[in-house]
Amino acid sequence: MTVDKGEIWQRLERGRRAKAARGGYAGYGSPPFGQKTENGELVADPIEQETIDAIRRHHKSGKSLQQIADWLNDNGYRTKRGQQWRRISVKRVLDRLYGRTPRLSSDFSVPPPQPLA
Repeated sequence: MTVDKGEIWQRLERGRRAKAARGGYAGYGSPPFGQKTENGELVADPIEQETIDAIRRHHKSGKSLQQIADWLNDNGYRTKRGQQWRRISVKRVLDRLYGRTPRLSSDFSVPPPQPLA
């Protein structure tokens, strides 16, 4: 019996989409910063939520991405994978926080770009 890799990929993809449509974590890599999986569902990670709050406060106070990353590193905060913070990591957290990054949901279509005002 030969199994087509494309068919396997399609079956896995359909399963992930069905799970996401039911509100479950579809399992595309690590959960976003600030969340973790429990029993196959995404839930808030309280420690990472504290880090997100610190990032938000420093960003609203006018600090640059690099200044925020430096503050996080100087105060012992680490990324989900235990690494030091970099400005791009801070930017990604802020982008998700302010809705600038698409999130996986039951709607897998990419919204069209918005016209510049």
